[in-house]
Amino acid sequence: MALEAAIQAVNSSRNFSTATAPSPPFAASFRCPSMRQFTSKHSNSAIPFSIVRSRQRLLRLRSCCSIQMSIRDTTKLGLRRNKEKRALEQGLLLEFKKDSERMLAVAQKPVGRKNWMVFDQNGVLTSIKLQQITYIIPGVENFDHAEITDFIHKAHAKLNPALLEFAWELLEKNKAVTAEELAEMIFGSSMPLESYCAHLLLSRDEIYFMVLESKGPCSVYEPQPIVQVEKLHHIRLAKEADDTGFQEFVQLLKSAKGMTPICKPPKSSWKVEEKIWHKIKSLEAYAIDACRNEEQKKMADMILKAMGLANAVSSAVNLLRDIGYFPVHVNLDLLKCNIRTDYPDEILSAAETLLSESSDPDEIRRIDLTYLKVYAIDVDEADELDDALSATRLQDGRIKVWIHVADPTRLVKPGSKIYREALRRGTSVFLPTATYPMFPKKLAMEGMNLKQGKSCNAVTVSVVLRYDGSIAEYTVDNSVIIPTYMLTYESASELLHMNLEEESELKVLDEAAALRLHWRQQQGAIVTPTIEARIKVVNPDDPNPLINLYVENQADPAMRLVSEMMILCGEAIATFGSCNNIFLPYRGQPQYDINESEFAHLPQGPVRSSAIVKIMRAAEMDFRNPIRHGLLGIPGYVQFTSPIRRYMDLLAHYQVKAFLRGDSPPFSAGQLEEMASIVNMHVRVARKLFSSSLRYWMLEYLRRQPKEKKFRALILEFIKDRVASLLLVEVGLQFSAWVRVGSRIGDEVEMQVEDAHPRRDFISLKEVVN
Repeated sequence: MALEAAIQAVNSSRNFSTATAPSPPFAASFRCPSMRQFTSKHSNSAIPFSIVRSRQRLLRLRSCCSIQMSIRDTTKLGLRRNKEKRALEQGLLLEFKKDSERMLAVAQKPVGRKNWMVFDQNGVLTSIKLQQITYIIPGVENFDHAEITDFIHKAHAKLNPALLEFAWELLEKNKAVTAEELAEMIFGSSMPLESYCAHLLLSRDEIYFMVLESKGPCSVYEPQPIVQVEKLHHIRLAKEADDTGFQEFVQLLKSAKGMTPICKPPKSSWKVEEKIWHKIKSLEAYAIDACRNEEQKKMADMILKAMGLANAVSSAVNLLRDIGYFPVHVNLDLLKCNIRTDYPDEILSAAETLLSESSDPDEIRRIDLTYLKVYAIDVDEADELDDALSATRLQDGRIKVWIHVADPTRLVKPGSKIYREALRRGTSVFLPTATYPMFPKKLAMEGMNLKQGKSCNAVTVSVVLRYDGSIAEYTVDNSVIIPTYMLTYESASELLHMNLEEESELKVLDEAAALRLHWRQQQGAIVTPTIEARIKVVNPDDPNPLINLYVENQADPAMRLVSEMMILCGEAIATFGSCNNIFLPYRGQPQYDINESEFAHLPQGPVRSSAIVKIMRAAEMDFRNPIRHGLLGIPGYVQFTSPIRRYMDLLAHYQVKAFLRGDSPPFSAGQLEEMASIVNMHVRVARKLFSSSLRYWMLEYLRRQPKEKKFRALILEFIKDRVASLLLVEVGLQFSAWVRVGSRIGDEVEMQVEDAHPRRDFISLKEVVN
C-alpha cells in the first residue's frame, strides 16, 4: 500500500479510536501561536508536538501497510544509483531555473555544446544552458509542450507536505533517497507525474530533508537529524509569527494613511510597541538615508513594497508623512544632521542642581555697575540675552562705553556634565521653527540670561575711546548690572530717530558706533552691509503654519550700533589677552588690498557687498597671539559676547576669568585648538542647517503668495548669458532667473513667482516686463 493511501486510512481510522484525542491537521502545527513540546526519555531536547504525533500515527501506519523499500546505506551512495539517467534528448520533459523561478519545458534541439532550445510552459521557444536544468522527469518521451499546463495542475493537486513528515519518520537514520524512490514510497508509483511531485516536495522542503549529493539534474537527499528538524520548526514558527505581525503592521499603516489629519495617531503611539517601533525606525532611517545596516534597508524595502510604493527615499518620506509620524513640513536636514534637540535626564537634573545650590566664586571681586543705564538690544524673539550696552560722555568730551556680557562660567565649571554637554553641541542652533540651545533652556533663562530690572552677574568690558574712535584705555571686570531696557532693533532705531533727551545715553552709543566705524574704515576695514531674511514659524507641525517674515538691513542704525560695540569688545579682549599672555581663540583674516574704485561702478549696498564678498578669503585662528583681522580693520579679535550660545566665547570667558581671579588659565593653547576643531565642525553643520531651513520656509512663503504679486529684485551678477543672480528686496534672499536683454548689474527689476516647491528646493521666477 502506498504511503499516501496508508495515511488516508490512518486518518479515517481515527474516527473510531477513543484511546487518543483527535489531532489537528498537520498544517496547524505551523500556525499555532506556541509549540507544544515534551521531553524524550532518551533525549534532553524538546521535540515538537507534531513530531510526537507523527510517531504515534506511524505505529498505526505500519500496521496498516507493508512498504517494501530498497534504500541503500549512504556509504555505498553514488550518482551511479540513478540507472535511468540518460542524455538530454528531444521530447524530454524537464525543469529549469530562470532567475529564481522554476519552469517546465520540453527539449527541442541542442544549440552548440552547452545550450538547448526548449518550449517552456508559457509556449515560448527559448535557449537555456545545461546548468539551468534542475530535474529531468523520468519515463517521458516525445512530450507535447501544449500539455505542460495540465501536467502542472495535476502535480499541484497531489502535493501534500504531510507526506514528507511521514517519509522522514519511515526512513532510517543516514539513509538516502532519490525523488523516484520517494515517489515509490509515498505514492506507490514512480511514474512521471508521481516522480515530479516527489521532486517538488523535496526541492521545496526546508525542514525534513537536505541535499546529500547533486550533479546537474540528479540529486540525492537524506533525512535531517531530529535536533535540526526541531530547530527548523522553531524558525518556521517564528517566521510565520513575524509574517503575521508584518501584515498587521501594513494594515495599521494603511489605516493611518486613510485617516483625516486630525484623526491620525500621534507620533508617540508608534513607539509604544517595540516591534512596531523597530519597523518605523527602519523606515525613518531609510527616509533620511541613514540606514545603519542592511537589515534596516531590507525592512524598509519590504514595507514600501507591501504598501505598493517605489523603493525610494521620497516614498518613505511621503509614507511617514501620510500616517502622521512626520509633520507635513518635516525638517529632513535636521534629522540627517543628528542635531541634539533634547537633553538627557541626567543633564536636566544637573542643571536643576546648579540653579538651586551653586554659589558665585567671583562675588567679592564684582564691581557694582547698577547705577548705569543698560540697553539690551536683540531680535524680538531672542531667548538667549547675553549682552547689553551702556555709555556716557566724560568731562573731557571723550566717550566711555561698557559692554556687559552674561557670565555663565560662574555656574558651569570646566569638566562638569553641563560643560561636556555644551562641548558636544558647540553652539545653539537657530531655526525658523525652533531654537536648540547649547545649555538647558531653564538654566540659560533663569541662571545665565540678562533680565530686565533684575540684578544680573556679568563680565563687563569698559572702553574709553579717543576722539578718532581708537581705544584709549580699557578694563575687564566681574560686575553686577541691572538691565534698564530690553529693546528690539526696530524699537532701538525708533528711539534713535526720536532723539529723546532722556535717552541721551543711547545717542552717545550711536555716536561711539559712528566713530568706531570711521576709524576701522581708515584702518582698511571692508564694510559689506546687505539685506538678510529672518523667518519665525508659528506651530510648525501644523499643515499650514503661520510664517512671519522679517527683512533686516544691516545698515540699520541699531544693528550697526550693536555690531560696532561687539567688534569693539572683541578688540579689547584680544588686546587684554595679548598684554597678559593669555591663550585665547584669536580670530583674524588676511589684510585685503582692495581698490574700492574697482567697485565704484556698482551701487552701494547689497550689490557692491555681494561683489566684494566673493573675493574674500577664509578666516584664520591662533591660540597664542592675536592676528590682524583685515576685514574688520583691527589688530586682533576674540569673540566674547555670546557665551550662552557659542562655545568658543565660553572658552574665552574661562581663560579671562581665571586670570582675573589670579589663577592659571584652565586650558593650554593646544587644548583650545583641539576643542576648536570639534566646535567648528558643529558650527558648520548648524550654519548649513540654518541656511537650508531658511530657504525651505522662504520657498514655502513664496509658494503661498498670490500669483499676480510682484517682487522688487536687484541684479547682483550674471551667471550665464541672461541668467542672473537676484536679491528679492522684500524677501531678503537670493535666487536666479532670466532677465531681459539689456539689463545690467545693479538694475532693479520686477519678478513674479511662477512656481515653488520647497521639498524639491525649486523656484521659478519670471520677470515682469511692462
